[in-house]
Amino acid sequence: MSVALVIVSHSEKLAEGVVELTAQMARDVALRAAAGTDDGRIGTSFDKVNDAVTELRAAGHDVVILTDLGSATMTVEAVLDFLDDEEKKHVVFANGPLVEGAVAAGVTAQVGGDLAAVAQSALARELFA
Repeated sequence: MSVALVIVSHSEKLAEGVVELTAQMARDVALRAAAGTDDGRIGTSFDKVNDAVTELRAAGHDVVILTDLGSATMTVEAVLDFLDDEEKKHVVFANGPLVEGAVAAGVTAQVGGDLAAVAQSALARELFA
């Protein structure tokens, strides 16, 4: 099973930029930005995050989620709370650096890493030290 990434940010532009950058290193990895509020303001949206996870899971991917700031993390935790036990085996929140974590996770997914390896890569700050 392939691993996809969801980038959760308060800013649509920031999330789209992280997706664009990650795609340069991980062309075959499914990437989704879930950013901003439903009405286009700075913030996060439960529905955007949930929809991105649902879409990627429906396509058969495991999913690693990365966030930019604390309330984005709270939004992701709320989405995870609504997953059933089986789905929770396939969706992981990696609380690492957003940009570096996304690129490292994307590269690991590109070369066939499983869910645990991709999530661990997102946390590996020393890769970019």
